[in-house]
Amino acid sequence: MQYQYSDRIKNVRPSAIREILKYAAAHPGVIALSTGSPSDECVPVEEIHAISERIFREMPLAGLQYSMTEGYPALRETTKQRLKDVFGIGRDFDDVIITTGGQQGLALAPNVLCNPGDTVIVEAPTFVSGINAMRIHGANVVGIEMDDEGMDLAKLEKAMETEPNVKLLYVIPTFQNPSGKTMSLARRKAIYELCRKHQVVILEDNPYGELRFRGEDIPTFKSMDDEGLVIYNGSYSKILSAGMRIGFVMAEKELLQRLTVAKQFSDCHTNIFFQIVTDLWLRTADVDAHIARIRKVYRERCDFMLRLLEQHVDRRVTWTHPDGGLFLWCTLPEGCDSQALSEIALEKGVAFVPGRDFMVDSDAPCRDFRLNFSTPSYENMEEGVRRLGAAIDEYLAGR
Repeated sequence: MQYQYSDRIKNVRPSAIREILKYAAAHPGVIALSTGSPSDECVPVEEIHAISERIFREMPLAGLQYSMTEGYPALRETTKQRLKDVFGIGRDFDDVIITTGGQQGLALAPNVLCNPGDTVIVEAPTFVSGINAMRIHGANVVGIEMDDEGMDLAKLEKAMETEPNVKLLYVIPTFQNPSGKTMSLARRKAIYELCRKHQVVILEDNPYGELRFRGEDIPTFKSMDDEGLVIYNGSYSKILSAGMRIGFVMAEKELLQRLTVAKQFSDCHTNIFFQIVTDLWLRTADVDAHIARIRKVYRERCDFMLRLLEQHVDRRVTWTHPDGGLFLWCTLPEGCDSQALSEIALEKGVAFVPGRDFMVDSDAPCRDFRLNFSTPSYENMEEGVRRLGAAIDEYLAGR
């Protein structure tokens, strides 16, 4: 059978991260510094076990039947209250739906707002699945370079003025994936004003917002939103369980209704059993103590990897020092290509994600690469960085 594939799927590449994970799984000797998963020790397994038993004991059919597309009503209310308490967001015109992970929110927004050929502006670099979520709906995706404070304002404004039908701005302003950078408050305010001026909707992706282990919190875009300009995309994957796939979207009610209709034709509703688990955990567990504990875990893991890089990696390579999240972003000297380095690294038994896989133009050479400190054991992290340092030495020899 000769299949005739749709144009939209032909233009989307498989996630490089997933491909690297498959490679590492098939080669047990490879140490993966390439994942984006939370640490196993940060999943409250015993609490989830106890809550699950309670559901089966007291209300089994509630978790085993069809439910509302918008989400389990109690979890929606709990989520709205938590967003208000933790981030100070939510106006009278806002509401919440529960999604199948944060990824679904990224897919719903362009589905509802973009026609083929419309423009979505993203950070460069940015989350690879975010790029694909836009491209699969036929969007013209434009990347804007970042400095230490966030997207370049002059380039962003030029893109809004010159690109066709700019409909959406996708940003991960806090502990960005992949760079680990956090956008400054001044830059957030300036970008919000640009979007208000040009009537461009902001899709704010904030899966890492509660993983701050240094410094002070910075207000979200949604907390500034008096006009319904911001779609806020969040997830319980990083503070509870990634595999449960419980995310949420907060947006203006009329827009949220459209997102709900799009979701109806995607999955009917998010897993209801795990929605109930999530709601009961949020309402009965000491969530603040849990988050304080996982922040400590990630701070210690991040600091450990930073020390290893200082010990084992050529000083011509630089890397970020994030205040939270799960990632470090490393940069090779000018003229280098991290894709070429990754091939040497795999031969030495260590995997990372080359930076070009986070760019709109994934064919262009890129000297950056992403490391993850949340998933590998301390032993694997130490050996992995040692192997990485050896690969870098070999790659840079004679340069």
